[in-house]
Amino acid sequence: MKAVRQFVAIPLIVLVMASGSAYAQQQHIVDPSQLSAAMAERTAAQDADRTAIREALARSDVRNVAASMGVDLTRLNDAVGTMSGADLERAAATARQVDQQLVGGASTVTISTTTIIIVLLVIILIIVAVD
Repeated sequence: MKAVRQFVAIPLIVLVMASGSAYAQQQHIVDPSQLSAAMAERTAAQDADRTAIREALARSDVRNVAASMGVDLTRLNDAVGTMSGADLERAAATARQVDQQLVGGASTVTISTTTIIIVLLVIILIIVAVD
């Protein structure tokens, strides 16, 4: 019986050791440098979105509309840092639209621009309220 155990155990030990070294050199599906680049790109996009929102909130027209609504811009600016995902993208798109409407230092605010500003503020307020 002892000879049978040795006869079976020795080949099993050799197989286990051989298979462990064979899988040790397995490569990843995604290259770590590609993963790092994708993460850096995503972070840069989010930072750009946050910057666009903060620039829109810094406009005097937006501050006037927010003041007339009784909205605290300091709280909104703080909330921008906590936004992420679809909410951040939607708020940034609205902020960019506000900037495009008022580009060139236009001093007149049309109803559509005012509506866009209000929508931006409401989106941020909803996000703050949910968090």
